[in-house]
Amino acid sequence: MIGVLGSLGQPLPVNPVPIERPGVDWGAVAPMLVLVGGALALMLVSSFVGSRRSTVGYTIVTCLVALGAIGAAIPLWLEVNDDNQGPFSTLAGTVGVDGFSTFVTFLIGAAVVLSALFVDDYLRREQLEGVEPYVLLLLSATGGVIMAHANDLIVLFLGLEVLSMAAYVLAAMHRRRVTSQEAGMKYFVLGAFSSAFFLYGIAMIYGGTGTTNLVTILETFSTSALTDDGLILAGLALLLVGLGFKVAAVPFHFWTPDVYQGAPSPMVAWMASGVKVAGFAGLMRVFDLAFNAYAVDWQPLIYAVAVATMLVGAVLAVVQTDVKRMMAYSSISHAGFVLVGVQAATDQGVEAALFYLATYVFLVAGTFGIITLVGRRGDSHHSLDDYRGLARSRPVLALVLVLFLFAQAGVPFTSGFFAKFYVINAAVDAGSVWLAAVAMLSAVIAAFIYLRIAVSMYMADAPEGAVAGDGDVSDAAAGAVAAAGAPRVAVPAGATIALTVCVIVTIVAGFWPGSIADLAREAVPVLTSVG
Repeated sequence: MIGVLGSLGQPLPVNPVPIERPGVDWGAVAPMLVLVGGALALMLVSSFVGSRRSTVGYTIVTCLVALGAIGAAIPLWLEVNDDNQGPFSTLAGTVGVDGFSTFVTFLIGAAVVLSALFVDDYLRREQLEGVEPYVLLLLSATGGVIMAHANDLIVLFLGLEVLSMAAYVLAAMHRRRVTSQEAGMKYFVLGAFSSAFFLYGIAMIYGGTGTTNLVTILETFSTSALTDDGLILAGLALLLVGLGFKVAAVPFHFWTPDVYQGAPSPMVAWMASGVKVAGFAGLMRVFDLAFNAYAVDWQPLIYAVAVATMLVGAVLAVVQTDVKRMMAYSSISHAGFVLVGVQAATDQGVEAALFYLATYVFLVAGTFGIITLVGRRGDSHHSLDDYRGLARSRPVLALVLVLFLFAQAGVPFTSGFFAKFYVINAAVDAGSVWLAAVAMLSAVIAAFIYLRIAVSMYMADAPEGAVAGDGDVSDAAAGAVAAAGAPRVAVPAGATIALTVCVIVTIVAGFWPGSIADLAREAVPVLTSVG
């Protein structure tokens, strides 16, 4: 039989060679499938629910889905840490599974659970009931998990976009608040610019190495010397712009204070925890792993960014009077501390950065959870004056907030103390003594921020006639509170559970840091060429 003529008049083979499709290890991608499957299931089920008034069921399902993703990652953790098995990859080497990717999956899953518990009461309070925030939260988490598993720059970019697109909408979720709409628009526009820089960086890396696969890039560096170093270094600089935006590193931080202030408070808890963890996961996977051979070239750049991030975040936070803006600049400063570990370009530095991120997820989620409660209906009570007298009306809540604030300051016997100690120690061991000194200086400056809030709660009276809120209490009780001049803050069951978990982690890691440090030590990223 004569074959069909091709476009140039040549006969095509009668039995063409079949195209080889990459094999898929479904267990390896199970955490991503659980998250995206849960999001799709939520959308499907909600379409059959006539009323949008109930969010408790959506909260429970979202938490179960996130816990399911964590559960799907546990067998992977055991497998990659088994001496007889170890890390592996799938989908033609574009998706890697190692201790690093599973550890980050645990953190992102925890951030989803904490954020969902805070979202429930917020939506009912603001009359924004619906499934959309939960679906977007799960989709954003899916993008973060993809970034943690990425063995290819294209896959990393796809994960970054999935993570970001959902986060943009979450920032603009409050349709009746102009500030929320502005926050979402600003986040989207600047995020689009950062994504463009990231994409151009990928193009330059491809031009310099001939591939976007991190495994192939690492193998190329180990076997030969490349001549197009300028193109590679320019590509790394652009990748840093894209990822630096996600982690709110200076000078890519300009969006952070306005977006954190305008976006719904529980959504800020997700952006400050889950989104930041995903951004650092991508940063460490690219710089500390694939391009470690170029560490001598990119270390000075990370060094400068880390110094600027720590100092700018700490100094500008001091002059703020809005607590959400304070915490926004505090978040910037914390990103600088994580960059100190990244800059070390050693396994110890990666371990320290992972420990910092693990403790920071619970610290920042708990802090913004309390900010959500104090914000009350309208999500507008965020000045320092709104915290005056909180220790009298809600002593337990004030004490919990002080614990989170002092932990962020690095007070001993809290998780924050060891987080800062480990990254500073990694910097000293790597020879970056001056960077460690700057880190300690910025920690001292930042402590003033947290003390201002604590003083406002414990040593200042509430404004005369100030009444907080909304909640299920009698008019007589509300009048009594008004007479006392103290703000009243309701603490729902979901927030109580989330805050309890955050407190436990903060205290346990402060007394027994090895409980997390040992996991971080086993989570150093690895690239494998087996597909």
